[in-house]
Amino acid sequence: MTRQSIDKSLLQTFVPVNALSGDQLDWLLDQQEVCRYVSGDVLFSLGDQDNTTIYLLSGKVELSDETGDRRTVSAGDTASWHPLEHVQPRRSTARAVGDVSVVRFDSFRLDTILSWDQSAGYVILDINANSAYQNDREWMIRLLKSKLFHRVPPSNILGIFSRLKANRHKEGERIIRQGEAADCCYILKEGVCEVSINIGEGEPTSVAMLEEGEWFGEEALLSGKPRNATVSMATDGVLMRLDRQDFDALLREPIIKTMPGDQVLSSAEKGAWWLDVRTSDEFDQEHLVGATNMPLNVLRLKSRLLDPGKTYIAYCDTGRRSATAAFLLKNAGLDVIVLDGGLNANAVTLNEYLTQG
Repeated sequence: MTRQSIDKSLLQTFVPVNALSGDQLDWLLDQQEVCRYVSGDVLFSLGDQDNTTIYLLSGKVELSDETGDRRTVSAGDTASWHPLEHVQPRRSTARAVGDVSVVRFDSFRLDTILSWDQSAGYVILDINANSAYQNDREWMIRLLKSKLFHRVPPSNILGIFSRLKANRHKEGERIIRQGEAADCCYILKEGVCEVSINIGEGEPTSVAMLEEGEWFGEEALLSGKPRNATVSMATDGVLMRLDRQDFDALLREPIIKTMPGDQVLSSAEKGAWWLDVRTSDEFDQEHLVGATNMPLNVLRLKSRLLDPGKTYIAYCDTGRRSATAAFLLKNAGLDVIVLDGGLNANAVTLNEYLTQG
């Protein structure tokens, strides 16, 4: 097995990766692991639980299940647009037929970025539609594309801007000092900031200039260590301050109702409805019998079609997107249970309820 890399255009052929925006595709590209196999190599085995999503790039793979049934998937086929046997534990063994290359992603990270991207999309729609944000759209949207926010649970994205406090500062004003304890971080709304560090007894050394929409000060909040640099205003400007308690609150997972597969089956038998929040392409590939497909990126628009008198069981592959969906639907007054760990963590319990098409 050898490793290489691929470009973004190829990623856009895969489901559900094709639902990501360009910026998030760039982030996902950094997470890729491309592997090559020779004929006879095993990509994964029946029963494996490796939390990995695998797409076929080239060649042909044979899948054999516990009954001995065999089928092949060739690169370029419709089946190759979807992950290879993505439900875990793996329901078959995959073996290379000739030379094969695949790309691998951590399943939890992939589902997290899908959830984050679609949640941020709601916020961007609100920003563009609200005239009150007319002068703030550029820096707000740039902020939402910051990799720092991949640490923020997608459900919390909607509350980011309500926690920020605007302050105007003058050129030359020192905002944070190297060595100090951290009690907040900042986003640069207007102006330019200079980052400098002290090395030994000499004069501070300028190491970077920060522009509108950029963060600073968050590293010390995340690490708990003193500030590692001094930041001063290079021009007059406006900073948005986020205090430590608000920063910590943004990183905390919201409280939602979760249940494992056996318990949600009991709820379904009592009348709860399955709600698949994955993309329509994923739903068409495989879903739970009787489920309604309402992808996360259109959920807020279509939630009015749901019955407030019913209980819904939201699910996706890992639980990340369904957790975000539950938060949105809860705010809309609906009763929602999340399938804990998603389909991947409940494959044994739910396998007989899965159907295609």
